[in-house]
Amino acid sequence: MTRIFKSVIVFFLFLSINAKSAILLIPMDEQQTNHLRSYGIAYWALTKGIKVDWLLNYRGGSFSFQHSSMAEVECRLKGVSFEVLPDVRYSRIVDEILNPEANMDVVKLEKTPKIAVYSPKTKQPWDDAVTLAMTYAEIPYDIIYDDEVMEGKLPMYDWLHLHHEDFTGQFGKFYAAYRNATWYKEEVKEAKAAAARWGFDKPSLLKRAVVFKIRDFVAGGGYLFAMCSAPETFDIALAASELDICEDVFDGDPSTPNYNSKLDYSKTFAFENFTLSTNPYEYLHSTVDVDKWRPMSENEDFFTIFTFSAKADPIPSMLTQNHKNIIKSFMGQTTAFRKKHVKSNVLVMGENKGVDEDKYIHGVYGKGMFTFYGGHDPEDYQHMVGEPPTDLNLYPNSPSYRLILNNVLFPAAEKQKRKT
Repeated sequence: MTRIFKSVIVFFLFLSINAKSAILLIPMDEQQTNHLRSYGIAYWALTKGIKVDWLLNYRGGSFSFQHSSMAEVECRLKGVSFEVLPDVRYSRIVDEILNPEANMDVVKLEKTPKIAVYSPKTKQPWDDAVTLAMTYAEIPYDIIYDDEVMEGKLPMYDWLHLHHEDFTGQFGKFYAAYRNATWYKEEVKEAKAAAARWGFDKPSLLKRAVVFKIRDFVAGGGYLFAMCSAPETFDIALAASELDICEDVFDGDPSTPNYNSKLDYSKTFAFENFTLSTNPYEYLHSTVDVDKWRPMSENEDFFTIFTFSAKADPIPSMLTQNHKNIIKSFMGQTTAFRKKHVKSNVLVMGENKGVDEDKYIHGVYGKGMFTFYGGHDPEDYQHMVGEPPTDLNLYPNSPSYRLILNNVLFPAAEKQKRKT
């Protein structure tokens, strides 16, 4: 064997060994060209059986995993920035992260979470910020609704997102403005048919049964993420579980007299001491929502995301990973949560302190967890019924959409979370 031939063999052997030991790093700081699709890359890696490191508080919450040419191609196709690091250099980064003095940590993502979105089948992905985000990031999910919940299918999933649903049976309190609209009439018709299908006299009773099953899903170890009106109306349904809070325009019979004095806040996940709106013509569910009392304009409306100890508090650290900590706020049927109504055992992760409102909260219920996020569409300040969908190609680095996708990946670290 000639010396030149030996040198060529050694060279290609070196390249092979180096390729095998290289790490692909997806930075999540300001250098990232597409933050939202980066989550999709991390999910894609998990589907290939590749374990992913989530580097908490390192360059905005970066991801890393074993390098491959296939991964490079996937990143390039999705427009996601990446760096290829020799194993030795990556080891130094990990040592830096694991230094007890550094507010950083490495969380290993090991499984692909099975995701369900509770949403009417007639809705389109852009009707809901979470389905919009997952569709854009190419993270798969199943659509389920009342039938699937009542059939007992929730335990098939790790993670459940609640569509902007009204769990009180008052059809979003859209009666005053939209009762003659075709879409509203169809929604009422479908809800009544579903209730009858399951042996209930009216939609509010079916929604109550659905809420109980979702509650039990979380209590048994499931993870719940809800936005806009879903967190508020979910807790209202729990607090009013023995009451009729629907006026006759919604269900054809009177409500329970003085129902506000009979609410049971011990049954709720996050909120307490709230008062329900008794006016069926008012576009408001309760005093949980801040919208009626907000003294600010869009240009003044921001909320702050807190930084947590990555090593001591890995769960809120995962949920708050971002390249920004001051974020433009956005409205919804429930824009944010009045601070005085948030239970003391619920963790606030994002707030607008100047007006006493919590935007982003997290808690534990039984063996499971929940995260509630106020507002409808993070990149449409005041999204109105009938407006065109948000094009996330225009917002690939949205910090507020990142908070949603943090929650999507959160269950992938289930084993590590339970050990902490």
